Amino acid sequence: MSQEEGLSLKIMLVEDDEGFRRSLAGVLASRFPSVVIWEAGDGGEALDKVASFSPQIIFMDIKLPGQNGLEIARRIKVLHPDIDVIILTSYDFPEYREAARAVGAYGFLSKGLCTADEIQNLVEGLWTKQAS
Repeated sequence: MSQEEGLSLKIMLVEDDEGFRRSLAGVLASRFPSVVIWEAGDGGEALDKVASFSPQIIFMDIKLPGQNGLEIARRIKVLHPDIDVIILTSYDFPEYREAARAVGAYGFLSKGLCTADEIQNLVEGLWTKQAS
């Protein structure tokens, strides 16, 4: 599914660090001109918004105020199995990667190490998978 087909890509960013959230939104908007981005600062807000927004992809931080991003991701995958979740963290531990897989996350990105190209490739791969 290409951008030229006129279909918009809907992405939700669930991240309590507003600076990182804005930076990620900027990368996505610059690489995907037709992207529609909704943002949430915590898991409760994400759960409230996910049903009305129906994103195709969610970028979910692990450490969120009051709730664990992995648990929120698990709940979203149970209710909306077609949504692809990408886990974000500042702490690239093998236990976090395994926990992300266990809750059904599609991918895992380390905030300090991922590049704009990696983000673009991951999103393009998901978009292609969803179109087929």
